[in-house]
Amino acid sequence: MKRIALVEDDPSIRENYSAALQKQGYEVITFDDKQSAQTGFDKRLPDLAIIDIGLKDEIDGGFALCQQLRSMSSSLPIIFFTARDNDYDTICGLRMGADDYLTKDISLPHLLARIAALFRRTALLETPVSKEDVVETGHLSMDSNRMTVSWRQELVELTVTEFWMLYAIAKHAGHVKSRQQLMDESRMVVDDTTITSHVKRIRKKFSRLDPDFDHIETVYGMGYRWKPENGQ
Repeated sequence: MKRIALVEDDPSIRENYSAALQKQGYEVITFDDKQSAQTGFDKRLPDLAIIDIGLKDEIDGGFALCQQLRSMSSSLPIIFFTARDNDYDTICGLRMGADDYLTKDISLPHLLARIAALFRRTALLETPVSKEDVVETGHLSMDSNRMTVSWRQELVELTVTEFWMLYAIAKHAGHVKSRQQLMDESRMVVDDTTITSHVKRIRKKFSRLDPDFDHIETVYGMGYRWKPENGQ
């Protein structure tokens, strides 16, 4: 049984989601503030953590908790689940090591699907790699089984959504992928603005490793494509 930690200071939200997750067969432990969660994690790490950003009187307590968790485990799946819906908080959360950033207006099935996707990724990390799972184009290497990405042999940390969007763009270099195709690959339904934000974050993550990175092209009115490197 997978063990999920839910860190949420609103009692009704905490109880409702805890009950819903338990009905799906998960063991759930709950915390209402950063300190109690830290104490609990010191004793035993969960298999996945769902964290709100604002925790009681700590406006950004969830961010600090995420950083602590990531320092304790590089592979523990972490989801921010918050009412704060803006690019600044999203980017901060992902930069601090979260695997996903979801807002509380999403449906329960959507949340459960994202949790299941993260658990699948964790399980796949333990399976052998086959050639069919690897996409390589120039300096980019992607393993669709382990959901890992490297650029110039350096690991690029992407969320589940970002991984499948990039995979859709890069697996057929030079071909345009529409926004609908990107949604299908990442198993989500969002508006164009959200897709644009995801693509921007993917570009920024590559640019931090390589300031000259320019291989994700926007084809206006159509979608995005991976620009092959010279000689391909």
